Amino acid sequence: MRQVTVNENDGGQRLDKFLSKLMPKLPGSMLYKGLRKKCVRINGRHVKEGAVRVESGDVLQLYFNDEFFERENSFVYVKPELDIVYEDENILVINKAVGVLVHPDAGGRSKTLVDMVQSYLYEKGEYDPESENTFSPALCNRLDRNTGGLVIAAKNASALRAVNEGIRNRRIKKYYSAIAEGYTDDCGKLEGYVTRSGLVTSKADKNDKGAKQVSLSYRARARNNGYTLLEVELHTGRTHQIRSQLSAAGFPLAGDTKYGGHGGKFRQALWSVRLELDFDTSSPLAYLNGKRIEVKAPFEDEFFRED
Repeated sequence: MRQVTVNENDGGQRLDKFLSKLMPKLPGSMLYKGLRKKCVRINGRHVKEGAVRVESGDVLQLYFNDEFFERENSFVYVKPELDIVYEDENILVINKAVGVLVHPDAGGRSKTLVDMVQSYLYEKGEYDPESENTFSPALCNRLDRNTGGLVIAAKNASALRAVNEGIRNRRIKKYYSAIAEGYTDDCGKLEGYVTRSGLVTSKADKNDKGAKQVSLSYRARARNNGYTLLEVELHTGRTHQIRSQLSAAGFPLAGDTKYGGHGGKFRQALWSVRLELDFDTSSPLAYLNGKRIEVKAPFEDEFFRED
């Protein structure tokens, strides 16, 4: 029998979700069988329903084999090299550099942004992986390796849920600086569908069930030397969305050879430059309502430089 006390970062989760994280080697079928067979007690009371919410301070008695509690140590200390543009007790906002992965890729582990965030908070004494059952500081939005700019990291589970909800409900607005090849209209809105192959179409292929709707708005800030400097507001957050949508519209990102751009003095000229925060009034992050966090894209000075 293993006894576990639910801490603050665990509270509010469904019981089955909490147990799945706590015992990653336990098959789902055995988890639900264990619930039915009185293998789980909360504060001494037998619980059979996985939908029950666990709360901070709850004491769980778990009658599962010890082998199921074995977890790989996901925390690896690395030297944190972070450009932090905002920080409080709940979140960090980092200006990510080009070339940095946000999470490990399929090729194996490397020094990622999430590693650096966790190591930074570990150094500050704000994160102790040994005292956490299921939570670790996490990133709330992603950027490609070769896209730089603003990434939000949550220090605790409450903040993670709040930011994810804000992004999902489109209450957190995300703006990008981009350089497009050619001269675009002064402003416009691009809508369509992205398929699993990365192809953007105006109408989804009915046979492609993986097609997802995409939407963005853009505004031309300046034109120079055959390029347009754009401000892009992202309405949906799909992988490579801005890159693929601009390409489909006929003005690919400068330097983005994957989506039809050409080599030159710019290298995938895309940067997340502004976040406008807005949360529900009941959110633990409501104190951030109306806050704008901004940085400048490093390629903008080069854009205005005459050849």
